[in-house]
Amino acid sequence: MSLRKLFSLCALVVLCAFFLTPQPAVSAAEGPTLMSGGPLTFGPDNVLFIADNTGAKIVALELGDRVSSGTSGTKDVPGIDQKIAALLGTDAREIQIIDLAVSPTSSNAFISVSRGRGANATPVLLRVDGAGKIDVISLADVTYTAASLPNPPDANPGARRNPRASSITDMAYVDGQLFIAGLSNEEFSSKLRSVAYPFSTVSEGTSVEIWHAAHGAFETRSPVYTFVPYEIGGEQNLIAGYLCTPLVKFPIDNLQPGAKVMGTTIAELGNRNRPLDMIVYQKDGKDYLLMSNTSRGVMKIPTEHFGHQAGLTEPVPDGNQAGVSYETIAQMTGVEQLDLLDDDHVIVIARNEAGQANLEAVMLP
Repeated sequence: MSLRKLFSLCALVVLCAFFLTPQPAVSAAEGPTLMSGGPLTFGPDNVLFIADNTGAKIVALELGDRVSSGTSGTKDVPGIDQKIAALLGTDAREIQIIDLAVSPTSSNAFISVSRGRGANATPVLLRVDGAGKIDVISLADVTYTAASLPNPPDANPGARRNPRASSITDMAYVDGQLFIAGLSNEEFSSKLRSVAYPFSTVSEGTSVEIWHAAHGAFETRSPVYTFVPYEIGGEQNLIAGYLCTPLVKFPIDNLQPGAKVMGTTIAELGNRNRPLDMIVYQKDGKDYLLMSNTSRGVMKIPTEHFGHQAGLTEPVPDGNQAGVSYETIAQMTGVEQLDLLDDDHVIVIARNEAGQANLEAVMLP
């Protein structure tokens, strides 16, 4: 789930016609080769999907027994960036934590990490168990399948934000489909994609358009940075967060091949902010969306109005908010990644004022 990152005159998210080219299952002696580490999400039967942005592909790792160390759960790990660096023989400044996903069967946490920066960065997959033990998951003998994106953005390492690094910004598995957000090399570059798992080709998709109230415009080039599937009135939706910070609803059933659908902007949550990660949870009989951000803290958003909130159509300037409301969770600071651990706890990676990253379980607010 877990886990999970350009704006212009318009933002059109296109679930376009495309083909993912699947590779056959590979024998345990070979294992996948990743050029980079990216977002993670779990699928069925202990399958972990990992995105390779540089390689512009998604790899489905059949973890099997590797989904658990034998000790269920995930224990707090203070200074996890420093401990990862020591394990990998480098400095904490050379460690980039990219995403976090909790196994639904073992409750061990899996972390996608880059060792090093830039072209020399090496992707690493880690597991943290209920004793706080951190293990490197070797991919050398992991059975896998892979699917390549047909139209990834061109690499531009000199850009302020390399478009290739946003080929895949987030993923979620829903009812046999892997939904994928990111960028393409097309004029309307922001994309949502869907592919059946086990991997196969995908028919023509849907162009979906959003209104960005903080910018007073439609947009085409800012990707969905994080999203979750959520059922509203018996209808499955994708709830998506964008830069500066519209919250948008996309009914999955409306995403028909060849159609053009306007997403409903149900909230403007404030400018100069990027959403980082989000989950949906239940507390006291009500559903909430919990979203971490770069500059506006962790937002707790009741979902009860998602179904009938009128779509925003007018500008919302000066960092103001509109649409569905939220509460800022003051005790959750510096949160970069989060995922559900159990019915009562969320596991987070949060940085303290000294810049140290900590892995910790927090009571759901």
